[in-house]
Amino acid sequence: MPEKLLNITACTLSPLGDSAIVITFGNGMEYSIHKKIKLLMDLLEDEPFAGFIECVPAFTNLTVFYDPLVVYKDQKQSKNTEISPYEAVRSIMEMKLQDIKETKKLSHRTVSIPVCYGKEYGPDLEYVARYNDLTTDEVIHIHSNGEYLAYMIGFAPGFPFLGGMSEEIATPRRSSPRMTIPTGAVGIAGMQTGVYPISTPGGWQLIGQTPSKLFLPNVNPPSLLRAGDIVKFHPISDQEYKEMILKEGLQ
Repeated sequence: MPEKLLNITACTLSPLGDSAIVITFGNGMEYSIHKKIKLLMDLLEDEPFAGFIECVPAFTNLTVFYDPLVVYKDQKQSKNTEISPYEAVRSIMEMKLQDIKETKKLSHRTVSIPVCYGKEYGPDLEYVARYNDLTTDEVIHIHSNGEYLAYMIGFAPGFPFLGGMSEEIATPRRSSPRMTIPTGAVGIAGMQTGVYPISTPGGWQLIGQTPSKLFLPNVNPPSLLRAGDIVKFHPISDQEYKEMILKEGLQ
């Protein structure tokens, strides 16, 4: 059976300033869109073009950053200076897109994150349970037995937007956001779940807290999670949480 190639006519390419291009694959948080984004990102990182800086994945698109001066110099060496750096990069992206085979399987790294649910660690756990006509134990069971795909990292350094949560525990954001969310807070917003890597304002429903550090400023990349990771949560006790926090502090 011939390999299915990506239909590039279904993609939209547009400039972002003078040093980036956005490739949009659709709309909505869907695995099929995520797969195309990840395949292109992997291809660019494995086979970067002259002037390539980095690419940043989002729910529906991939933003590719480049150095226009390096692109221009590369075009000049090729005796092709009739087009702008953006047009040159756009042409490169179109060729890269033609190389993507949709039948290729993605490899996903699995990351396990411990969570202490409820009480002072998850002040909104009872609300999430009442909203969905469940017990708090049922919410914990459903949340900790799911497998979540990290579609993107953003909003705050290391913050993962995780899809794949059960509709049984989906809960709208708070009507009034909190001014301060503690580091490691695990929350729910609609059909998504996520973890606050730093203390920041936020409106997600907080159901627990993890001692794991998601923002790692001294590591490259400075994030525990990356787009494409599979995340699994597992419950821990209050005592285990405190012991892990103490251990983290001593490292």
